[in-house]
Amino acid sequence: MTPDQQAFWDRFQTETGDQRKPHDIFAFGDSPDMAAELLDLVLAGTKRATATRLKLFQLEQKRPPAAGDLSMILDGADRPACVIETTAVNIAPFNTATEEFAYIEGEGDRTLESWRQAHLAYFRRECAREGTVFAAIEPIVFEQFRLIWTPDMQ
Repeated sequence: MTPDQQAFWDRFQTETGDQRKPHDIFAFGDSPDMAAELLDLVLAGTKRATATRLKLFQLEQKRPPAAGDLSMILDGADRPACVIETTAVNIAPFNTATEEFAYIEGEGDRTLESWRQAHLAYFRRECAREGTVFAAIEPIVFEQFRLIWTPDMQ
């Protein structure tokens, strides 16, 4: 954790009384612009879910999130922006995503077709950086969350 992230987390704990540690610290997406755009959706309450390849957790030697875990979300400049709490996790093949999940992930027009197109492109970029190929049967961590704190909340 960087000094800025630690100061942010200390403030979160002081203001909320919540003494849990962050399970993860990350920005959504794979570019500063995407991170900023998706963070805006979280802050607006539109984005309440995210999808991550299970393999990514394995490559980073991290466990997938579980209900009750907290994560610090970073903005497009890698600055701490908010804290989310995981409310549900389902690990299943990519091709089993549902309309409901696409809707609560809050991106694009919120349809399953839009979700599939955007996530196929994203996961293919991710795999290309790893030198692998994405398959529609690959396990995905379908995570639901709720926004629990920003520095502006009182």
